[in-house]
Amino acid sequence: MKMSLRNSILLLLTAMLLTVSALADSGPKPQLTVRVKSAPDEPYYLDLLAEGAFEHEDDVDYSGVDWSYHGEKRALLDDGLLEAMRAAVPEGWHACTAQGTNGAPMWGDLIGSDAGGARLHSFRYYGVPDTYRIILVTKSGESWVSDTLHRATLQSSVRVDWAKRTASAPSAAVAYLLQFFCTLLPTLLIEGVLLLAFGYRSRRSLLVFLLVNLVTQGGFAVFLAVTVLNHGVSGWSLLFYLPIELIITVVELLAYRWLLTEKSRGRAMGYAVVANVCSAVVGLWLIDPLWHFIASIS
Repeated sequence: MKMSLRNSILLLLTAMLLTVSALADSGPKPQLTVRVKSAPDEPYYLDLLAEGAFEHEDDVDYSGVDWSYHGEKRALLDDGLLEAMRAAVPEGWHACTAQGTNGAPMWGDLIGSDAGGARLHSFRYYGVPDTYRIILVTKSGESWVSDTLHRATLQSSVRVDWAKRTASAPSAAVAYLLQFFCTLLPTLLIEGVLLLAFGYRSRRSLLVFLLVNLVTQGGFAVFLAVTVLNHGVSGWSLLFYLPIELIITVVELLAYRWLLTEKSRGRAMGYAVVANVCSAVVGLWLIDPLWHFIASIS
């Protein structure tokens, strides 16, 4: 049993390391997605405004728009509409894509893309401002600037209703709750199915399963909800989760050994290892797409 347990734990670590390697990159970056409802029927540009006057106004060799539109993409821009947007920027602010940022670079989508009845504009990389306004300028010359908004999480979204001329960002609490449940519910489902597969069907066994998982996996879900939304997901950051997963496996192994009395202690310990290996692998596989999905709606 000791040899089998040691091999199972090694399998857990190996499986999680292989999964993490697929996600490894240079790390998550700030991103803000703007969803425009009832977008203008005519051509328009939308950009983010950051606080402070544009510092490169007199630098003829600097073109911030080249960060996002260069080569063949540059030909897609309407210079007249671009100049109209720059002229509509209020005093004390600067357009992060149409003019450029004062610090770290940012890639922005002035034109946007259609997405199920709405139009999406994505702004990403380190130059995405924490405090910002949204500017929208149409081909016919109409311009609109939103109130000041704040980006609460590393990657999030904001909704613009063009018909009402309003912009609103979802509550950060909604994002945290979504991340919490998207982390916890798959774990409960996977480990619950395996519980039945191992022959545990009594009411007491189900209650023990729920109690232990609410303490261990529930606590881990809270941790992920906070860290993922504030710091994002990357292969390197996930490496720090491996010791937590190992600790959870050990805690559940000991808890089930004494509390799951419907079958033998050996079966209870085997269930704990298998359940945590499966939930950890699936969880690490799902965390990146789930994170991006939650960020796009929160």
